[in-house]
Amino acid sequence: MSSLPSRVRIVDVGPRDGLQNEKQAIPADVKVELVDRLTDAGFGAIEVTSFVSPKWVPQMADGAEVMTRIRRRPGVVYSVLVPNMKGFEGALAARADEVVVFGAASEAFSQKNINCSIAESIERFRPVAQAARQHGMHVRGAISCALGCPYQGEVKPEAVAYVARLMKDIGVQHVGVADTIGVGTPRATQAAMEAALGVYDIADVSGHFHDTYGQALANIYACLEMGIATFDTSVAGLGGCPYAKGATGNVATEDVLYLLHGLGIETGIDLGKVVAIGQWISGVLGRKAFARAGNAIAVKMAA
Repeated sequence: MSSLPSRVRIVDVGPRDGLQNEKQAIPADVKVELVDRLTDAGFGAIEVTSFVSPKWVPQMADGAEVMTRIRRRPGVVYSVLVPNMKGFEGALAARADEVVVFGAASEAFSQKNINCSIAESIERFRPVAQAARQHGMHVRGAISCALGCPYQGEVKPEAVAYVARLMKDIGVQHVGVADTIGVGTPRATQAAMEAALGVYDIADVSGHFHDTYGQALANIYACLEMGIATFDTSVAGLGGCPYAKGATGNVATEDVLYLLHGLGIETGIDLGKVVAIGQWISGVLGRKAFARAGNAIAVKMAA
């Protein structure tokens, strides 16, 4: 226990990664309120939106409006996902603190989804990373399918190291290792993380886990044992997995906070407020929250 980090940084990706696949139209008012509530709960980093073509992700078409209207708190990092230079220009105009670029650790996934190799996909982000750093914006990279791919199956740690090196080369400052389809287990997770740590310092590596097979919390604990202290989570477990029909998506922020606080690890985040946010946004979406600890705490709070 003494070897675990004393403090963990949580990046709530619910407003972007969580909401982007929702079929129902979500008003900008709701998105703004979600970000503002997360800010008020004590998050130091929030992934707000993405600047992608509305043709591909219509849910994020109001990203510029949302970024303009949120109430920013000094010291909080408000990040956006960008796919290209046009997206970067939108992020710059919106005064984003950080841009997020992405690439898969699976060659099959890269070819199937964007018709190019992993190396080609990362190289496309070079001008984005350079421009962002020139404007004083932090650059974070996400390595998707780092523990498994819906097309090729197993993904080797060497593939994670390969993508991490490519990202480092174009100027990415922090890399997130993402189990996009949620198939990872603790030992495989540690191997993938070790691969990324061969390229980046431990403070510049984070974990992003989906809970499709119920392994997300176990995988986060495996990362904590290694000293990794930054994780992406999504309030109420927002965000289904598009490659596993009916499966849950991102690990719920409430569940991760319950684990961390139970371990005596500081986060600076008010769990009670996060539970309330999760219940509220789930109500807006017309369903129950995908957060076991969150739902249990909500019942106790109501009683």
